[in-house]
Amino acid sequence: MTGLSCTEQNFITKSGYHQAASEHGLVVIAADTSPRGCNIKGEDENWDFGTGAGFYVDATENPWRTNYRMYSYVTEELPQLINANFPVDPQRMSISGHSMGGHGALICALKNPGKYKSVSAFAPICNPVLCPWGKKAFSGYLGTDQSKWKAYDATYLVKAYPGSQLDILIDQGKDDNFLSDGQLLPENFIAACTEKKIPVVFRLQEGYDHSYYFIATFITDHIRHHAKYLNA
Repeated sequence: MTGLSCTEQNFITKSGYHQAASEHGLVVIAADTSPRGCNIKGEDENWDFGTGAGFYVDATENPWRTNYRMYSYVTEELPQLINANFPVDPQRMSISGHSMGGHGALICALKNPGKYKSVSAFAPICNPVLCPWGKKAFSGYLGTDQSKWKAYDATYLVKAYPGSQLDILIDQGKDDNFLSDGQLLPENFIAACTEKKIPVVFRLQEGYDHSYYFIATFITDHIRHHAKYLNA
């Protein structure tokens, strides 16, 4: 799952996942970041809210609640479509994402113990309740009651995770400007995982930023991470 302002094509064309996925015999599904063409007033006014910025939540506020249901789309509708049309094993799924998509991957895994064999993320938004991007998106999609926001925040979700096996891999560029701006907050998530004894490998990569060059450099490690569980 990809990040703010992206479509599914960003990962497909820029990440270089193809060779590793082929070697391990994996089907890779790239989800879009929001609904398209809903004709909701204001949906195209901001790059970090509305079109391209669904934040993988099920919106509860008007006018977003009808169409902006990316959490249900990723966890229910999309797998059903894939299972009905492609030769896959419905019992073996993993999930991964970048930035906003990394947030999406983490929350989908944490909200559905046992559904995904593994999870990984590149520079994920780890604690959206406390960062500017998350506050803006959650206010719009979920309303002003911040207690509802925690249901889509990986740092809060991991604190309540029931402890079924989940192996998390996170790569983060050390020179990522969104890291230094306080949008990603991985340190909060790592602290919560440590407290709950949830296994997480967090790699801070020297000299890398938030871009797809960073993803392309380490994507093979992530494919291998998932293949270890998917092909077990």
